[in-house]
Amino acid sequence: MTGVHGIHHITAISGEAQENLDFYTGVLGLRLVKKSVNQDAPDTYHLFYADAEGHPGTDLTFFPWPQMPPGRKGAGLAVEVGFAVPEGSLAFWAERLGAMGVTSTPERRFGEEVLRLRDPHGLELALTAVPGPRDFAPWRHGPVPESHQIRGFHAARLWERSLAQTARFLGGALGFKLMGEDAGWHRFGADGGGSGRWVEIREVPGERLGEWGTGVVHHVAFRVAGEEEELAVRRQVQEAGSHPTPVIDRFWFRSVYFKEPGGVLFEIATDGPGFSVDEDADHLGERLILPPWLEPQRQEIEAVLPRLRPPAPAVPPRDSVA
Repeated sequence: MTGVHGIHHITAISGEAQENLDFYTGVLGLRLVKKSVNQDAPDTYHLFYADAEGHPGTDLTFFPWPQMPPGRKGAGLAVEVGFAVPEGSLAFWAERLGAMGVTSTPERRFGEEVLRLRDPHGLELALTAVPGPRDFAPWRHGPVPESHQIRGFHAARLWERSLAQTARFLGGALGFKLMGEDAGWHRFGADGGGSGRWVEIREVPGERLGEWGTGVVHHVAFRVAGEEEELAVRRQVQEAGSHPTPVIDRFWFRSVYFKEPGGVLFEIATDGPGFSVDEDADHLGERLILPPWLEPQRQEIEAVLPRLRPPAPAVPPRDSVA
């Protein structure tokens, strides 16, 4: 079978766009690599944060919908976004977050050291210390020293009413394999597993269903190399009983959307062509990018979008903690 190669991107719903930008760029040190609009609702931004070059596997994106009520954590949703940071970085991050008024909680999962935190709108995040290299481009002009910068995703965590049902789908449609269990969480790995290729599931049979809103993950996207792999995985998804969309051209990648049996919205996304296809790599995220069919409406769209300013300098970069 054809399997996916890990997490491509994760998209969540935020509140006010400036608060979102200030946190993910100013506090976590991710680069805004694309400033666009929701192609299905162009009166709201679609903001993309990643490493300096926007590599697949590093990209957390947001629909800022401040008019929405807070989301409801529950079954059938991704409940946490996990990032990887270099081994030995958690002391730096604990001090940085604390200095900026962000509460973090240390814990140990699957033998790994983790800091748990929330963003300003309630999205649950985790930073996991991970050894070894990653496909990662440091943001040399960012507020976080290169030696401590977020390297990309580590894992996505889901709540499901039926572990067995989702596990069969992950294996049969996407090529995941069960790799371990810890404190009630089951870890599934794509493409042999490893940081950036984990999905972790907790079975919560009596839990109410979650609801989209601010502070909640909208969908999780998985990587395929190109259209041939995408079409092969799409067939497997269909054969497993789901109802995938046709391939949709998102300009920076090509996408197929579907729900797994427990209700979590998934996507398959190609690695290319990438974020520099319509912007110079040195100036990613500096201007509003619209799909061609929305360009004639640029003036009207810009008039309703809130103006975004660069985040103010936060804690000065430091290479180590005392």
